[in-house]
Amino acid sequence: MPLIGLTGGIGSGKTAVSDQLGKLGAGVIDTDVIAHQITAANGSAINPIREHFGPDYIDANGALDRTKMRALVFNKPEAKKALESITHPLIRQETIKQAFQQASGGAPYLVFVVPLLLESGTWIDLIDRLVVVDCPVETQITRVMQRNNLPRTEVEKILQTQASRDDRLAHADFVIENQGSLDQLINQVNQLNQKILEIQKG
Repeated sequence: MPLIGLTGGIGSGKTAVSDQLGKLGAGVIDTDVIAHQITAANGSAINPIREHFGPDYIDANGALDRTKMRALVFNKPEAKKALESITHPLIRQETIKQAFQQASGGAPYLVFVVPLLLESGTWIDLIDRLVVVDCPVETQITRVMQRNNLPRTEVEKILQTQASRDDRLAHADFVIENQGSLDQLINQVNQLNQKILEIQKG
């Protein structure tokens, strides 16, 4: 069973691509979705985060206060490391669980959506092929400003923590260009699905 890594910078359109692959029958495991689940109210990461960082970083609903935590980890590398030491093992555990579920459910191949796939240093050795969703940096900035209601400076800070566009493209086995219409994107994803199915057939 081919193991496909799917990545791209913030605002590149990874979710649109993975959603379409899911509709075509792929087993999709989105680590960003898992990260949100474990830091939602009653999520498995909430108590450890509260114990380490204090109750100020948990919002009124009992979920992680993402805005407050984002500000902290951007300014303190040790805080980022501490947060990752809590969340990463939980994300890994749930990722493995979902992968087995999707595989036993008959999916022809698995797609692991990992925003920081290259940055992790470990994922690249675990996958068979890498798909990069690509668009110009200026397009990323505009999309994230609109989607997340963030100022440009904050989006640029996020981009600085991610691999460069050139680095991602240098590692890619397949590239999905996401700067046109939704129909154009879907056509590319349909073609990608066919190529992966051919790999699966051997």
